[in-house]
Parts: sequence; C-alpha cells; structure tokens
Amino acid sequence: MNGLGQMSGEAMTNISNEQIDAFLASAHKMADLSASEILPFFRKDFSVLHKDGKGIFDPVTDADRKSEEVIRQFLAEKWPTHSVIGEEFGQDIKQDEHCWIIDPIDGTRAFVLGSPLWGTLIGLKVNEQPLIGMMNQPFTGERFWASPQGSFGRWGNVEQPLKTRVCSSLADAVITTTCPDLFRTDEDRVLFDELRSHCRMTRFGGDCYNYCLLAMGTVDLIVESGLAAYDIAPLIPLIEGAGGIITTWGGESAVHGGQIIAAGSAQLHEQALTVLSKGSV
Repeated sequence: MNGLGQMSGEAMTNISNEQIDAFLASAHKMADLSASEILPFFRKDFSVLHKDGKGIFDPVTDADRKSEEVIRQFLAEKWPTHSVIGEEFGQDIKQDEHCWIIDPIDGTRAFVLGSPLWGTLIGLKVNEQPLIGMMNQPFTGERFWASPQGSFGRWGNVEQPLKTRVCSSLADAVITTTCPDLFRTDEDRVLFDELRSHCRMTRFGGDCYNYCLLAMGTVDLIVESGLAAYDIAPLIPLIEGAGGIITTWGGESAVHGGQIIAAGSAQLHEQALTVLSKGSV
C-alpha cells in the first residue's frame, strides 16, 4: 500500500516541516478561494449540464468550473512549477515531484439537489505519495485536513484531531457507499451486496463526506467503484492520518482511483477484502 502512512523514510526526510506547513497553508487558502466561488450558486437557480451526454447523468455546473479556475490561478502564482490534475480542466503536468489534485465539487449531484453532502477536495502528491489532503464544506462551515502531523477537523469554530473507531467485526460495522448505481459492473454490485449483508447497517449517499465521517469515527467501512484519482487521492491522508486504511479492492494503492475500500481498522479491512475477493468471512 502507498499512502501517508506508508511513505518511505527517504521521501519523508526530504520534506521539511516548513515545506509541509507552506503546502498546508496553500490548501487552506485554496479552500477559502473556492468557497467564495461556490457558495453564491448553492441552492440557487443555475444551469446544469450532462458532462459527456451519455451514460449515468454526470452533472457539471459553473460553480464546479469557477472553483477549479480560482484554485488553478492560485497554484500558477504560488507554485508555478507544480503539476495540477483537476476534474474539470484535466492535467497540467510540469514535473513528477509535486502534483496537486483537485475536485472542485465532489458530489455535484448532491450540490444540484441542494443537499450539503458535497465538498471541495484538494490534495498534494510528492513523488506519487499523498502528502496533504483536504475536504472543505463551506456551507456547513466544516473543514477536514491531513498532513504527516495527523488528521484534523474544524466545525463550530472548534478544531480537533480525528480518530477512526476500532470496529473489529463486520457484524458491528456501519458501511456506506455513495450510490449503488455507480458500481460499474453487475459483479461489483453483487460483491457489495454480499459485503453489506454481513454488516450491521448500510447507508447510501455522501460522496467525499463519508470519508470524513469515517475519519472522525462514526462510519466503519466505505466501498466504492469507478473512482477517478481526483475523487480519492486528497482523502487518503485524511483516512490514514486518522488511523484508518484505504486501498483498492485488491489491497493496492488507492491513489489512482478505481475500486476503493476504506476501513477504520486493519482487522475490518481484512475481513471486507476477503468478501470482496469472493471469499467468505
């Protein structure tokens, strides 16, 4: 597995605390800038387009585009040599060492409905390893972030560290996924249904918000399929910094997306992978 908790010693020692602080300060600034572009649209009348015009409805709005534009403008001025990958405007690869990954509104379907279960995702990879991660929900005033110093959340003007809860059995677990329609194949859907049949409770909906709930210890498992890198890479430091585990269904790095599983404990993660690999508990 590759992620915050698995970064090599060499990769970590090459990054100073001052650099980490500067990167994290930039993430906070981008979250503030993007919020100012997004909030004027939320729960207002605005146009919604179907991004590619085929398949499952994939909405995009001016709020998505304006949010990513202001983030890219900041990065061009503050970190002009860094690469950028974003959902709406693709890749701007300048070098391999530093790469920012942006999803201006993760959960655009929720955004369009007026539901607050969406957020802006901002992440930084260093040598392909997730270093900084942030999810900002400006409407509710919640922000979650992580660096090698750990995972933290702020809501109600109170900042606190995040910690996953230890759930050692699927029978006691709360499992979530955004929507069963988003599983790419019938096989994926069948495997998810098999896994959730072993769990205490299943809830649908949530997008990136679910991962923050797992990091704060109110959700135990998240299972999804068909995610892009910008959907998940910024959330990896948040989960791992809170004590959780996040991989693909095959137990590999989640940094490039795909079939994703996040768990609050190693024991639960192992049990869930057994089911997803067509085994039994």
